Amino acid sequence: MLRLAAASLAGTAIEFYDFFVYGTAAALVLGPLFFPTFSPLAGTLAAFGTFGVGFVARPLGSVLFGHIGDRRGRRPVLVASLLLTGGATVAVGCVPTYDTIGVAAPVLLLVLRFVQGLGLGGEWGGAVLLTAEHAPAERRALWSSFPQIGPALGFLLANGVVLALSTALSDAQFAQWGWRVPFWIAGVLAAVGLWLRSSLVESPGFLEIGDHARVPLVEVARDHWRLVLLTAGALAVGYAIFYTVTTWSLAYGTERLGVSRTVMLTCIMAAVVVKGSLTPVAALLGDRYGRRTLCLAGCTAAAVWMFPMVALLATGQPLLMFAGFLGALLAFVTMFGVIAAYLPELYEPRVRCTGAAVGYNLGGVLGGALTPIAATALAEQGGRVPWGVGAYLTGIALLSLGCFALLPETRPVPKLVAEPVME
Repeated sequence: MLRLAAASLAGTAIEFYDFFVYGTAAALVLGPLFFPTFSPLAGTLAAFGTFGVGFVARPLGSVLFGHIGDRRGRRPVLVASLLLTGGATVAVGCVPTYDTIGVAAPVLLLVLRFVQGLGLGGEWGGAVLLTAEHAPAERRALWSSFPQIGPALGFLLANGVVLALSTALSDAQFAQWGWRVPFWIAGVLAAVGLWLRSSLVESPGFLEIGDHARVPLVEVARDHWRLVLLTAGALAVGYAIFYTVTTWSLAYGTERLGVSRTVMLTCIMAAVVVKGSLTPVAALLGDRYGRRTLCLAGCTAAAVWMFPMVALLATGQPLLMFAGFLGALLAFVTMFGVIAAYLPELYEPRVRCTGAAVGYNLGGVLGGALTPIAATALAEQGGRVPWGVGAYLTGIALLSLGCFALLPETRPVPKLVAEPVME
């Protein structure tokens, strides 16, 4: 289990590195380089628009790779998704800017971001199911939380590389060529990921399925559509929180508050370190007290904390901004620390790869794709404190709370051990 969990963690970290490095670049440099004819605000919105395309593609990727995962196995999904995402990410680093090839530059950026999203849409389902279906029932949330640590590591790696380059290079050098380096590094990471995954064995949960679904998506749409919508709505708040903290706040802090790139990245990364380290703790609590219980608690905390978070961000003070980010990500991890066990348990094995992945990635469309764009527009309409962003996030938290309330608990009931009979 440890070797399997470690390989799943490394793979998700690499693929989310690819996805996050684009978000960081979109917040910092892609607007002026690929949309130079726009105003600074419009350029940022356009860059976040290409960022959002990756989320739109993720449900399509979950359908494509979910079909493979439910028909052919979870293991092939891990290899194919890693190749697709890694290749697209390296290609982003090679796209000429608008000054070189004109309108073809943002078009190519859009296409490659879409391909990135397709690959990542398959990654989560394959990695989580391979771990969850191997894990013992009483510790399923704990072992399944390892792939969920991957996004935090991927984010830290992506932003660590960007932070190092920002420190070492001048603004002109970073804008000219430095921003491309993190995308090229993705090629090396993809090769490492393929090596780690080459020895993985197929999930016993898949091997035990006697009658595989012929067209998994059709069965999911026919028999589980309500569950898909509820899980998508429930997960929307997690995506909204994470990308508000890691993407929108980076652009807001540097452009509106005048905080340096280095300070903003450091505050965000410090909060993500705490969030990643506490993921197994939330999972252990999920194994003990139930998945739904943790999700309801995290959702409630998110609804309460969104207004304080934007107020702390607006101060521009590093320690206060860190406190705001940390509170939001603690609410996030309370929910998402158990999601990798919760979602697979909600779906029957024959359509689990498709159903769980589609629900998970539709939540990304609802909460992740639109949030940086909506938050940027709402912040522009307000004063120094972006209360509109707080209201928007609180509304999403309440929506997700209602969806979680309608979902059942899935934690396996511990088996009672009979006491020995004394003779």
